[in-house]
Amino acid sequence: MKILVINTGSSSIKYELFDMDHPRVLASGAAEKIGEGAGILTHRRIVTGGKFSKEVEKGPIADHQAGLKRIVALLMDPEHGVVREKSEISAVGHRVVHGGEAFHATVIIDDKVMEAIRQNSHLAPLHNPANLMGIEISKAVFPNAIQVAVFDTAFHQSIPMKAFLYAIPFEMYEKERIRRYGFHGTSHAYVAEKAAIFLDLPLKELNLITIHLGNGASMAALKNGKCVDTSMGMTPLAGLVMGSRSGDVDPALPFFLADHLGMSVKDIDRLLNEESGLKGICGTNDMREVIAKMNSGDERAKIALELYGYRVKKYIGAYFAVLGNLDVLVFTAGVGENSPEIRELCCEGLSRLGIEIDQRRNCNSGNETKEINVPGAEVKILVVPTNEALKIAQETRKVIES
Repeated sequence: MKILVINTGSSSIKYELFDMDHPRVLASGAAEKIGEGAGILTHRRIVTGGKFSKEVEKGPIADHQAGLKRIVALLMDPEHGVVREKSEISAVGHRVVHGGEAFHATVIIDDKVMEAIRQNSHLAPLHNPANLMGIEISKAVFPNAIQVAVFDTAFHQSIPMKAFLYAIPFEMYEKERIRRYGFHGTSHAYVAEKAAIFLDLPLKELNLITIHLGNGASMAALKNGKCVDTSMGMTPLAGLVMGSRSGDVDPALPFFLADHLGMSVKDIDRLLNEESGLKGICGTNDMREVIAKMNSGDERAKIALELYGYRVKKYIGAYFAVLGNLDVLVFTAGVGENSPEIRELCCEGLSRLGIEIDQRRNCNSGNETKEINVPGAEVKILVVPTNEALKIAQETRKVIES
């Protein structure tokens, strides 16, 4: 079974084509700057020996339909294509950011699902309309393929009301569904499952804290394998310090910025989402640059890293209290997988909780799941590479077969 995974943004289409019968990626890439003057399409395809060949096309991409049609043409190229005809692609799995309370799991897309995604667009106005557009175009381009929606929020729908409800008038939850939803659910689910496999233990018997540290960052607390709390909220702005997002701030801060600095709602939104976090403290949202600046004596970079690690540590402590006991701590995503300095900073001083990193193990390189706690530690600390596209493909296959 060949499954195409699509992540449609407002001006981009990211894609991966999987052969699920012999689990591997056949092709991947992205069409970017769609609708702008200078589009870019990057396409990678598998070649002899399992290696990948990369091609880059530059030129206008009129709209998303034109972008997807060009992607299909590359997949079916007579000389270098990885499929001979569109009918070989059995299903298309779509990343959909917000499923609200309507979706607790992956679903096959029909008219009712489309309408529910549309109704949840006010919760993710930058993402859901683009995701919906990707589905509509995909249905036209692949009329015989099964279309499947995999929601970022679905994994967190097991969170109890005491964890997802905000202490505002209850009618605002009842009427507007204002509550904590959480994001990165596909990643949290994937690495939790991989951690259980690595430890050769049933996921339903494990308490885990999963830490997704990329440019966006979030954490989740899993009790007996089910999510019971997560750091992001109604939007992805809440929780940890991120690359350019502030994470948790005083809820009255926007009022102060409006009253005392005359900032508009749009200005405040841009400030907290695009100009804050690591970038706001020390001028860059690239963790590698922040670490390099700190090592060269930059005081603001040092402050940024201390704040970053401190916030993660606070959430570890809070989730430890929520879970009662902890079996596994998992680091994942770009920063979580590749920065031993950050992992050590986040776990520093937590030995009384059974959380203690082995420095030698922590610094070992490699792209596989690895254990980095000291031998005999009460809590296993794992680094698990995430693969959200593969998880979407797996979920797509599972829902079709069931």
